[in-house]
Amino acid sequence: MDAAVDAGTGQFELTEEQRAIQEMAEAFAADRVAPNALDWDRAKHFPADVIRETGPLGLGGIYVKDDVGGSALGRLDAVLIFEALARADPAFSSFISIHNMAASMIDRFGSDEQRRRFLPKLTSMEWLASYCLTEPGSGSDAAALKTRAVKSGGDYVLNGAKQFISGAGDSDLYVVMARTGADGPKGISTLVVPKDAPGLSFGANEHKMGWHMQSTRQVIFEDCKVPAENLLAAEGAGFGIAMAGLDGGRLNIAACSLGGAQSALDKALAYTAERKAFGSKINQFQALQFRLADMETELQAARIFLYAAASKLDRKTPDAGKWSAMAKRFVTDIGFDVANQALQLHGGYGYLHDYGIEKLVRDLRVHQILEGTNEIMRVIIARTLIGR
Repeated sequence: MDAAVDAGTGQFELTEEQRAIQEMAEAFAADRVAPNALDWDRAKHFPADVIRETGPLGLGGIYVKDDVGGSALGRLDAVLIFEALARADPAFSSFISIHNMAASMIDRFGSDEQRRRFLPKLTSMEWLASYCLTEPGSGSDAAALKTRAVKSGGDYVLNGAKQFISGAGDSDLYVVMARTGADGPKGISTLVVPKDAPGLSFGANEHKMGWHMQSTRQVIFEDCKVPAENLLAAEGAGFGIAMAGLDGGRLNIAACSLGGAQSALDKALAYTAERKAFGSKINQFQALQFRLADMETELQAARIFLYAAASKLDRKTPDAGKWSAMAKRFVTDIGFDVANQALQLHGGYGYLHDYGIEKLVRDLRVHQILEGTNEIMRVIIARTLIGR
């Protein structure tokens, strides 16, 4: 049974099963993630042990089919999970999203043998996975990627580099887009590269504005040998595989923004109910009340928009891609703005690490860039409107 908008309340009503999924994710996040999030951020620590704990909960293969250990849930279910996890730590939630994107590509496009070889260890979180598309010279222009894979006997030999790869060096498998043919999207293929592949190495951990608990490195291929049996689908199918993963990925990262922004608003409500100025609690000043009202309104609008877009992707409606792009653009912009306003409402305390607000602002900023920049989302939306 799908969730639906209730005509009486205007709210997006979830099924009992969806509420149970949401509550499970919220409970795990509150118990295992939230108490550690600031320490992980401060220490730039990748909590592989806690990430692996999500496997028994079914979060290692949220929309992977159940014959290989997946949970076989829908995209709206996934959005609920990532939103709940992000209320504790958007960086933690986003890594779970990336792992699931990589696993779902193997599930959708891999052979039965590949699915049974890779997915049980991915769905259990025994193995972690990263997604490798972006390169130093090709970000938004993904079809211009240069990493090349040349067939040699029973192997492909890869040369090139991927940039901004979350989990690089910590993940066990890398779903890699590489050029096996001519320039352009039709020359791109997808290979599953294990961490121990000869010729695979990693750059230094990047010094980033946010997402400190995630490692972010270059993935470097120098005559890297990968068995030809690790090719997903067929040569030339890679660009389509990459794009197929992005609609869901855009919804997931929007959900991470939504959860993080909700946490920021919750913190602002608690702080303004306690802080006094000029003899009154500051939440008694009308200007501040209006700001809180706008933040709540914008978050609820973003939530309904995101859930509707996820429902369209579940139903495979013709406009699902446009809605995914619109939701990603709208929700990540709103999420960052709400977190930034929450910091302002904290005054100088919002700038301190211990209050957790500045971390949310830093973590949510990158969501407007990854899974396709919000400028690229506007291009996608406009092209659907004018028929290109």
